[in-house]
Amino acid sequence: MTREDEIFKKLKTGDPTAAEELVMLYYDDILRYCLYHVPEQSLAQDAVQETFLKVFRYFENYRHRGHFRAFLYRIAANVCADLRRKRTWEPIPEQVPFEEKGLKEGEDREDFRRLVELLPEELQEIVILRFSQELKLGEIAKITDLPMRTVQSRLRKSLKLLKREFEGREKEWKPTR
Repeated sequence: MTREDEIFKKLKTGDPTAAEELVMLYYDDILRYCLYHVPEQSLAQDAVQETFLKVFRYFENYRHRGHFRAFLYRIAANVCADLRRKRTWEPIPEQVPFEEKGLKEGEDREDFRRLVELLPEELQEIVILRFSQELKLGEIAKITDLPMRTVQSRLRKSLKLLKREFEGREKEWKPTR
């Protein structure tokens, strides 16, 4: 029995600590995911909170079949999409504001976000799920509700597009001496 299964068993029996355990198990992953979809830390935290509120609000209707992670990411994706529709964002600044704590992580996240923005929208989600969340292709297929072959081909296409983009930039860049 997995830790997730144990937590669901506790939830079904009404154990008050089970909800906190479930949040602790997935909070960091969902926050990292939301940070790629909304540009502000506080909004990403709000999105995570809303995601878990929706999970617990509709928990009675959820049937645990070992695919909870996919279910959770799908809710997070919808919450982030709702936030994006409700707000207009300022463009992402070229320079990340200095934050002593987590500066490198913030810079890496912004670099990754800019890289993903080079791709067509239909490919972005797959790249985010695969490389920022480190999910397996099968999990991505469940989250995006796409066939596994489609996920594979879109990921392959994304990598080819990014490679072509960087090769084009290398040709344009000429070192000066």
